[in-house]
Amino acid sequence: MTEHYPLMVPGAKAAARIVKVTAPFDGKEIGSVETADEAVADIALDTAYKLYRDRDAWLPAWKRVDILERTVELMTERRDYLAVEAAREGGKPLIDSQHEVSRAIDGIKLCIEGIRTQHGTEVPMGITRSSVSRAAFTKLEPIGVVVAVSAFNHPLNLIVHQVGPAVAAGCPVLVKPAENTPLSCLRFVKILREAGLPDAWCQPLVTANRATAEKMVTDRRVGFFSFIGSAGVGWSLRSKLAPGARCALEHGGVAPVIIAEDADLKAALPKIAKGGFYHAGQVCVSVQRVFAHESIAKQVADGIAELGKKMKVGDPTLPDTEIGPLIRPAEVERIHAWVEEAAKSGATILSGGKPISPSCYPATTVYDPPKDAKLSVMEVFGPVICVYPYKSIDDALARANSLDVAFQAAVFTRSLDTALRAYKRLDASAVMVNDHTAFRVDWMPFAGLRHSGHGVGGIHHTMREMQIEKMMVLNSAEL
Repeated sequence: MTEHYPLMVPGAKAAARIVKVTAPFDGKEIGSVETADEAVADIALDTAYKLYRDRDAWLPAWKRVDILERTVELMTERRDYLAVEAAREGGKPLIDSQHEVSRAIDGIKLCIEGIRTQHGTEVPMGITRSSVSRAAFTKLEPIGVVVAVSAFNHPLNLIVHQVGPAVAAGCPVLVKPAENTPLSCLRFVKILREAGLPDAWCQPLVTANRATAEKMVTDRRVGFFSFIGSAGVGWSLRSKLAPGARCALEHGGVAPVIIAEDADLKAALPKIAKGGFYHAGQVCVSVQRVFAHESIAKQVADGIAELGKKMKVGDPTLPDTEIGPLIRPAEVERIHAWVEEAAKSGATILSGGKPISPSCYPATTVYDPPKDAKLSVMEVFGPVICVYPYKSIDDALARANSLDVAFQAAVFTRSLDTALRAYKRLDASAVMVNDHTAFRVDWMPFAGLRHSGHGVGGIHHTMREMQIEKMMVLNSAEL
């Protein structure tokens, strides 16, 4: 069964072209989507901007709460369908897609919580002669039109993280999903509309080409730009934003893990394997570089390899699949080329290392690739974990910090001092102690540093960035 989605922009009629959506596992067509050209994007922007400028048309907080509560109900009723279709579309195994849907539902609940708890503040007055007879306070208002550009790897939950806070903050939002995985986004927008959100408040667009997307993002009517994707594209778009537009960029990293000599390997290795091989490594904070003390490094590498060999690779819609396909066959070819480059340079391949099919690559463990190998310096975005021996913890920290990316990192140790040393010295926005780098819950701050991003993600944090704090000062002799 395939689904067809026409344009979902009010007033837009003609599509630029139709994109066929195929399952990454077997290439079968699962849907089609009408795409937007520059004229359609302009209609969407004009609609959203006029809505924002008409303050009488703003949705009151109670109405936004009602809509989002109904959204939770509808998503909960359809959670199995949403999970299977997300797995089919994006290739994430069903067991993990089910978790993604649960997170997405919880994300909407967090948006409701944000509406009810985020607020302005009182600004002290009467504390100097010049401020006598005055009172001041702030309230939160929507920043303006939000344009969100999303990625393929969490086709539902990433959309929730970008669109949910915009709706909760009271911002009209245009959302561009990844062309490989637009269906989950379009289903979610349909649910929002079914829950009572007027069509004009959330308009999804699969753009006909990159030029259309860039023109939409950089338009002067945009108040906030939310981007999840590659660093090259994100930083380029940020440099072209209209004056005054704010933004949040979430890129990738080459996540480092440090394993101290005293680490509990029995507990650590399954977490590390999960953190690196989960969703075929297509996660921006997947475990990629593991620095293990030289006394245990080979044991660590062998242990991860054995765990990887036991993981079932294949059809993501089956309940026992643990590693699904890469998003496209070209990624399989690229990852394999990187692994072969490392092997030719002296690295040892302990597990995997050869494509299973045009779309699937196995859990691959590489021992001690050269420092300048692509696997050591670039985000692989595939099911590959590299293990490197180190002599001292400071050497491991230096190597972990040697790249221009910094996102989440981890350390495994039984020593409080070692954990604190790593936390203090690792270049990262978050350091996990005795857990893998890909750990995340949706209310925590989530931020790439340096080349890895700009701004702070996480439902409440994103919602706050999509609002301005507006002050009123009252002057009265009665104060």
